[in-house]
Amino acid sequence: MPRVALWRRLVAEFLGSTLLATIVVGSGIAAQNLSPGSTGLELLENALVTGAGLFVIILIFGAVSGAHFNPVVSLVDAVLGGTSWRQVWSYVAVQVAGCVTGAILANIMFASAVVSWSTHHRASGPHLVSEVLATAGLVLVIFSLARNGKHAFTPAAVGAYITAAYFFTSSTSFANPAITVGRMFSNSFAGIAPVSVPAFILAQLVGAAAGLGAVKVLYPSPLDRPVASRRRDPAGPTSS
Repeated sequence: MPRVALWRRLVAEFLGSTLLATIVVGSGIAAQNLSPGSTGLELLENALVTGAGLFVIILIFGAVSGAHFNPVVSLVDAVLGGTSWRQVWSYVAVQVAGCVTGAILANIMFASAVVSWSTHHRASGPHLVSEVLATAGLVLVIFSLARNGKHAFTPAAVGAYITAAYFFTSSTSFANPAITVGRMFSNSFAGIAPVSVPAFILAQLVGAAAGLGAVKVLYPSPLDRPVASRRRDPAGPTSS
């Protein structure tokens, strides 16, 4: 299969990131409108829509750009040799631009101000620990599947993980510097105050490094499989 031209990959990353932010912020605004004052229900609505949306957009754009939509995914991919460092920064730029565009589109769809800076301060200690864990887990999910040959499960696995992480982390699992920047632009249930953004991004980078370390320990080379899995391989016995 021929390699996709860089400009096509960047278009895919921009469109995918735009849709991601529209899904996250739009569903947050809709949840706030539909279930005012019911935080648990708002979070459930936001989480389910985000997980389902991620599943779809990864299916749409995965074959073109790899469906990163996230600077930490692009950075880890470069460290593992999947993306050249010269291209990573182009990916990051369009991911951030797409997430900002998507947040603005969500504001417009729900008749909010085009830009409404969030006042939701989130950078507490527990939130930052949550972001480290959420990002490490996301990196582990994506690259463990990539390195053991189970790419087909990635859309469902990422959607399921992010849906779950909305609830098992106190930060509601941003796990993405680009979406963190985009969510500054909406003073809604899904927003984050600009003052909280630098700490969140730092925590996400720490989480990415931790996730990368776990991937290298568990899957030191592509298509490595755990010993237990190799022993069950119907093709025949494998040395341990």
